Amino acid sequence: MSIKPEDFVKQAIGSKLPVEKISLVQGVEEKHWHRAEVLSIRNETLPVDKVEFYVHYEGFNKRLDEWVSLAALNLAQVDFARQIRKPPVGKGKGGAILPPVTPSGNPASRVEGSGSGAISGVHATPTVPVESNRKRKRETPQKAKAKAAAAAAAAAKADGADVSGGTGDDPMVIDDPADVGGSQPPEGSVEAGGEDDPTFSKEKEIEKLRVGGSMTQCLTEVARMKNINKIMMGKFEVEAWYFAPYPEEYNQYPRIYICEFCLEAIGTERQFSRHRAKCMLRHPPGNEIYRDEASGISFYEIDGKRQRKYCRNLCLLSKLFLDHKTLYYDVEPFLFYIMTAADSTGHHFLGYFSKEKQSNEDYNVACILTLPQYQRMGYGKLLIQFSYELSKIEKKTGSPEKPLSDLGLLSYRSYWTDTLLEKLYDYKGEVSISELSVETSITTDDIMHTLQALDLIKYYRGQYVMCLSRNNVQHHEKQLAKGKTRIDASKIDWIPPKFTQSQLRYGY
Repeated sequence: MSIKPEDFVKQAIGSKLPVEKISLVQGVEEKHWHRAEVLSIRNETLPVDKVEFYVHYEGFNKRLDEWVSLAALNLAQVDFARQIRKPPVGKGKGGAILPPVTPSGNPASRVEGSGSGAISGVHATPTVPVESNRKRKRETPQKAKAKAAAAAAAAAKADGADVSGGTGDDPMVIDDPADVGGSQPPEGSVEAGGEDDPTFSKEKEIEKLRVGGSMTQCLTEVARMKNINKIMMGKFEVEAWYFAPYPEEYNQYPRIYICEFCLEAIGTERQFSRHRAKCMLRHPPGNEIYRDEASGISFYEIDGKRQRKYCRNLCLLSKLFLDHKTLYYDVEPFLFYIMTAADSTGHHFLGYFSKEKQSNEDYNVACILTLPQYQRMGYGKLLIQFSYELSKIEKKTGSPEKPLSDLGLLSYRSYWTDTLLEKLYDYKGEVSISELSVETSITTDDIMHTLQALDLIKYYRGQYVMCLSRNNVQHHEKQLAKGKTRIDASKIDWIPPKFTQSQLRYGY
């Protein structure tokens, strides 16, 4: 039974219903119905046909969330958010209605504001826990002292206990590529619950990271909707994927303009034209450490402490396409490596990766991104290969910070597979995993997971051996036939930077 549009608008937030979605299949647009959840609403004061709804498609990544009109909703199959009645407190007191929750159990909230962009999570009705009406008993000084003494004794006992079973900080590696790219963002958070919370489960949190599109474990970050619709960068107009903390006035523009060279964000086309007339940069403001004249690819090294403004602009830009990125202004502890493509107008930004100046876990990549307009062109693997070439110069192994995003995991798995197959294909004689690690700078853990995923480890005559199957050989020969651009290690002009303790102190 269909509901009137006016009645649906009043209780739309948190409801689930089929939404008409346009998908691009082999270059052809196709319309189909997909079930989605309404997360927000805007333009409520306008006529019903002008009201827009922010929806999240079930089974899809958060990056596909979008604003849709009432005409795209199937009101005949709507499931509204249920309301929870608070149990009565004391005698003769009725139950109070708590804010509605979605069919999946999440709190439903209304987002204030209107305009072309989604306003970031400002809840008109904050869903905070309702305190009990019962009065607390005042603690006597004797009870307070006894409680403090018991807590101190428990802490001392915990400090002296022998804890076994590891620290729990081992990097998470997803074993099944089919597990990435899910839609539901993590609903719990380490900050909100904590490991002391009886409802907190580390296994459940890891599972949420595996199946969710978001790698953020902060509930306030996950709950935010994307506030920028599109960006104009060079000759490309690109749809934003996630929320980024740009100035609030940018939310009202249909698109914002990003300078290709200084990465400054501009609100209007006229302002952007004036900026381009004044901006003198034609390449990233750092040291060029690699140049390949044949492909036009260059890499620049930038110190976040010396070029704060550029690096902060870079982090804000990357936040539009990386949901798990949480640092925007704390750029001083990082080095940034920018990949560009050169033409007659300058060096155009393609992607980048960052790494800590001093990593306790020996990570060689902290954050990595290829801009959407340059994805599926092999640039992601070039970034990954370049990070490992730097690790080879440093004469140590490295691994990216975990957990990886869904697309990052696929790119790294592909690189690890191609690199190991290339080594094993050309190798004559015996080779150990440790030797492979030294030659490739890939950690033994990443090598083991990749070999297991490829099913290359066999048990033969009482020992484990690595054996290439016919499919592995065919895959490697197919990759060689493509003739993709690769990093030429002989063209890298780079000396590993060394920092003193005083240079590693940062004041904010």
